[in-house]
Formats: sequence, structure tokens, C-alpha cells
Amino acid sequence: MTPLLRQVLSQVDGPDPRINEVVAALVTHLHNFVEEVRPTEREWLAGLDFLIATGRMCTEHRNEFVLLSDMLGLTSAVDDVNHQGPDNMTPSSVEGPFHSPAPVRALGDWISHGPERERGTPTVVHGRVLDCDGTPLAGAEVELWQASDAGLYDSQDDAQEIGNLRGLFRTDAEGRYWFRTIRPSSYPVPTDGPAGTLLRAVGRHPMRPAHLHYRVSAGGHRPLVTHVFVAGDPYLGSDAAYAVKDELVREPLPRTSGWEMDGPYEEIEFDLRLVPLDWKPE
Repeated sequence: MTPLLRQVLSQVDGPDPRINEVVAALVTHLHNFVEEVRPTEREWLAGLDFLIATGRMCTEHRNEFVLLSDMLGLTSAVDDVNHQGPDNMTPSSVEGPFHSPAPVRALGDWISHGPERERGTPTVVHGRVLDCDGTPLAGAEVELWQASDAGLYDSQDDAQEIGNLRGLFRTDAEGRYWFRTIRPSSYPVPTDGPAGTLLRAVGRHPMRPAHLHYRVSAGGHRPLVTHVFVAGDPYLGSDAAYAVKDELVREPLPRTSGWEMDGPYEEIEFDLRLVPLDWKPE
């Protein structure tokens, strides 16, 4: 430990022990980083400018810091240490930077109402919300959002109405949910800001594999934020957000009838198992 680091840590002595722990660890890692990398003053100022630019890129509909955290794998790392549970629970995954409140919809509704509905592959998504013992959870809230076939969320795309490709559903007495949409497609994360600059600088692609976002909640259970990914997508092994888990990948199955659909469509089944609030590791 350098004399300077020792001096800084000696003055981390606030009334909240957790804040002291976090700040001391952060300061220690940052000082060790400087000792290891030995940045020039110009490089250090460029790093500060990068953070300033990241903040300026944030808007009501876009959080560039969340995107940056996703691209560095930090969001997934924080997710992993905060969401332990039984082996049969549905794994959590990153929320991403484009969540916004979804319109309330009835079971079976279409969530796609834009031009992508004419272009995309019709898809029925359904499943059940259960506890980890397999008991159905009636009245659970299931919130969904996805990008269009052009890789854009409603908040990014003037061709979409706000609330398009989003929906908030409640499960029925058997814990079931279902809705109609278009098949998700892979898409690039926004690259017009600092996160994109970093991706290019380190030689990484910006692509996310095709997916639907979920946010699920039920009384007495831990809320779940997760994805369902489309099997066979070429970016499953190199997701720019490091969010793919094998348990979250599903194969769309071709269908010709059922689920109040006219003509051919695809079906994705995805059950979700929530962890009780009082769960503790054995």
C-alpha cells in the first residue's frame, strides 16, 4: 500500500459502515489500477471526459451508464451476486437500458401494433408463473418488452407508438400468461455514444441475440427480471451484454393452428419459477 493510499483510507470514517466499506474498496482498487497501468495525465483526463460524455448521453428514455455497465459485464456480475436461489429457479438477467412502463393488456392481446407486425413472423409466447415447488401463482404481473424487427425499441423509433412491443399482463387462476407478437430479432446496441466508442476501441461487435425482456412479480416472492432468448441465434455465444444463460434459451416451434391465430406462426413456451422472499441457502 502506498503512503498516499494509506492516507486516503485513514480518512474514510463516516457513520455508515457499509458506505465506508464500499468507498474504501473502490479507492483501493482505483489506486491499484493507477499503480498497475500508470496512465498519463492526458489519458486520465480522457477517461474523465469519457464519463462526462456518458452522463450527457443519458435521457429520459436512454441510460448510457446502464448500457456501459452492460457492455463491461458489470451488470451481469452484480446480478449474479444478488440473485442466488434454488437450482430450479428461473435465472435472472440484465434489465437493459430501455425499460419503461408497459401498457396493461389482456391475456392473448397483441403487443405489436406497428409496421413490424406486417413484416415480422407472427409469434405466440406463453407459459406459467410458478413457485419453485411448481405451484401456480395466480395474479402474478408479467411485464414484457422487446425491440422491433429493425432492432429498435419504441423510445428509439418515431415509426412506433410509445408502448408498442410492450405489455403488462396478469396470470390467470392457473398461473398462465400468453400474448401475441412478432418473433424477436438480434440487433445492435446503440453505438452513437461512449459505450459504442468503447466497443469499437476494443474490437467488439455491438450485437445482442434475439430476446424478449421479462419483469415478473407475485406476492411473497422475489421479483424476477430476465430474458427469453431465441435458440439458434448467431450471437448467443457473444452477447454484447453478457446476459445469455442456457436455461433462458428456447426454440420457436412452427405452428399452423391454435392460439386464435390465422395462418402459420411460431410458438415459444417459457415458464418462470419465482423464489420465495424467505428463501435462504441451506
